[in-house]
Amino acid sequence: MVSTKKDRVLAVLSLSGGNDGLNTIIPYTSGMYRDARPTLAIAENQVIPLNDQLGLHPTMKPLKRFWDEGKLAIFLGIGYPTPSYSHFRSMDIWHTCEPEKIGTEGWLGRAIKELDPKAENVLTGVNFGRGLPRALAKDGVPVASVGNLETYGLLTGIEGQEQRMEALDVFGRMYSPTVGRDAVMDYIHRTGSDALKGADILATAPSKYSSNVEYSASVVGQYMKNIAQTHLAGFGSRILYTTSPYNGFDTHANQASAHASLWTDVSNNVQTFVDDLREHNASEETLLFMFSEFGRRITDNGSGTDHGAGSVAFAIGDHVKGGFYGVYPSLDPGRQEEGGNLKFSMDFRSVYATILEDWLGLDAKPIVNGNFEKARFLQTA
Repeated sequence: MVSTKKDRVLAVLSLSGGNDGLNTIIPYTSGMYRDARPTLAIAENQVIPLNDQLGLHPTMKPLKRFWDEGKLAIFLGIGYPTPSYSHFRSMDIWHTCEPEKIGTEGWLGRAIKELDPKAENVLTGVNFGRGLPRALAKDGVPVASVGNLETYGLLTGIEGQEQRMEALDVFGRMYSPTVGRDAVMDYIHRTGSDALKGADILATAPSKYSSNVEYSASVVGQYMKNIAQTHLAGFGSRILYTTSPYNGFDTHANQASAHASLWTDVSNNVQTFVDDLREHNASEETLLFMFSEFGRRITDNGSGTDHGAGSVAFAIGDHVKGGFYGVYPSLDPGRQEEGGNLKFSMDFRSVYATILEDWLGLDAKPIVNGNFEKARFLQTA
């Protein structure tokens, strides 16, 4: 089923590993910031100022353009109560909106169900990368998981029984540590056959695509290009999801160079992605959301930073009302989260609720499991 009108599309880029929000949106005039980070503090003259207190990491210059256009929203202190410092548990919470228990349904899986209740379009939701993020998982909701559009297939590139069993383990860990292989196999049987129906359709996307922009050869570059190709092919996809290389943002050591490299890659490819959409008159109906499962500790460890709590997230789009949303967490030791962490000041479900209601036109309450005040960063007209 090909879309005959320009339905609104949500693209998601997950920054896997726990992005260091403090060195992403930098309180560059704060003495407490510099005292806490004798090794990793970014020099004030290198920061890209956004106002007289906060600025971007110097490698994020490509994103400053969208800030100047008023099309970049930055969510400060984003997180949730009683933070987990486990990658798997924290990401599960972001995926399922279930901070109190282990969830099995993803928030975007629920959204896809509402957008396409009869599963008429097997490409309503598409993931680019290995396995299937739990955010997209819901029984009866087909989601294609694409390793490479040129060689598309469910569990792309897997040959032989040993590799297939390894892939099942990946699915199993994504759904729940308590879900056995039989349950995972049942899930694949129920949804995989529908997802496979989209293989021939998706395989045509590259041949339909031409552009004057050039993405990098990195994983992020490949998948952002794949998102653009799929959207521009007119398959009626509404949710397009990808993840940066696994735990790449887990910068316990060598953070200065690693974090700079990561944000150089992400920033350049996000700029290319938006330029690509604008070249094809497709940016008006597209919203890009970027997040990470948690932030990093306030103090550096001499080479990197350890798992933290409150962090930052981003939304870019023609309908975005640019600016800061939420309150930057205090660096005062007396007002930190236990263990020397930034306290969250904005619940991520508030951002989800805004996306669901003001962008996708859905009732957010049953999807995010509650009533959360919206962040109001979108033009609804």
